[in-house]
Amino acid sequence: MTHDLVLTGGHVLDPASGLDRKTDVAFHQGRLAEIGDGLSGREVQDVSGALVMPGLIDLHTHVYWGGTSLSVAPEPYARRSAITTLVDTGSAGPGNFAGFKAHVVDRSQTRILVYLHISFAGIFAFSPTIMVGESQDLRLMAAREAVAVAREHPEDIIGIKVRVGKHTSGQNGIAPLELALEAADQCGLPVMAHIDEPSPTYEDVVNMLRPGDILTHCFRPFPNAPVHADGSVKEALLRGRERGVLFDIGHGMGAFSWDSARAMMAAGFPPDSISSDVHTLCIDGPAYDLVRTMNKLLALDMPLADVVSAVTSAPARALRRPDLGRLVLGGVGDASVIALTDEPIVLEDVRGETLTCPQRLTARGMVSGGQWVDAAA
Repeated sequence: MTHDLVLTGGHVLDPASGLDRKTDVAFHQGRLAEIGDGLSGREVQDVSGALVMPGLIDLHTHVYWGGTSLSVAPEPYARRSAITTLVDTGSAGPGNFAGFKAHVVDRSQTRILVYLHISFAGIFAFSPTIMVGESQDLRLMAAREAVAVAREHPEDIIGIKVRVGKHTSGQNGIAPLELALEAADQCGLPVMAHIDEPSPTYEDVVNMLRPGDILTHCFRPFPNAPVHADGSVKEALLRGRERGVLFDIGHGMGAFSWDSARAMMAAGFPPDSISSDVHTLCIDGPAYDLVRTMNKLLALDMPLADVVSAVTSAPARALRRPDLGRLVLGGVGDASVIALTDEPIVLEDVRGETLTCPQRLTARGMVSGGQWVDAAA
């Protein structure tokens, strides 16, 4: 059979499907059609020397471009890291979701899924000069409206987002999280909770989360680090993981510290998912993109297969989307092609500390809906 597109010469790595070998991958009529040697296609992309993975999922991004001050344009960013699924986490709330859907989500070639903000206007004041935490005003906490919009758009909205901490909820403390959890319960969705500096404390937030809920910024620096000064993991995190709370990197401009990351990895507490939290204030550093964030976990000796799982099958499970995050015959026609080369790369955290990794991950391109897309710088 002659397929529409064949990736040839690459090493297929899909831990969820047990694939770890050099072989070809073929796509036909927008679906993944065949995995095997010697496949033929009308279009052939030679990806020799690169890894062919399931389509990457960035579980924490801000891509309501033009509608919110913090968001980046989805298509150029997706091409930069060969991402086939972007998850926007709270850029829009129930008051402006219609604009996000009409002007960005529905027009995007890249799949965009949404955590709807409990704040009526989403994250509306986030820039180098204007910074107002949306959760500082409880009048904006729109639980009733969030439930209604989430129920109306189940194909797009996969969870409820809330931000709490000194800079985001201020004197309201943990109250916005309580409202978000109540709204999520009403529509049967998980919550993604942001935490910044106290109060509330890291432990306060984790203790309230349910199985399947996500604590993002899980390797953030002191204060509100996930570890004690001696490097031991805080007990609330251990209990949270036992009951099924998920822990996501969410790098961003202030939430990834080498000190916390080293301690967490040494304690045997890797993240469940790796995400960039890309927005206008971190796309040019320190986060940059998803592939750079993956490289940081690789630098911490997280096994490559685990890094791949943390950007494919693990976020797919968190999203409750079993059709994503793995290479399945007849499944979605998505794949990401990433090179791993023995070239050193200097990686920075949010405090400016650097670490040099002897290996570098680089996006080569992706297949989205069965179509080849070159990576962009």
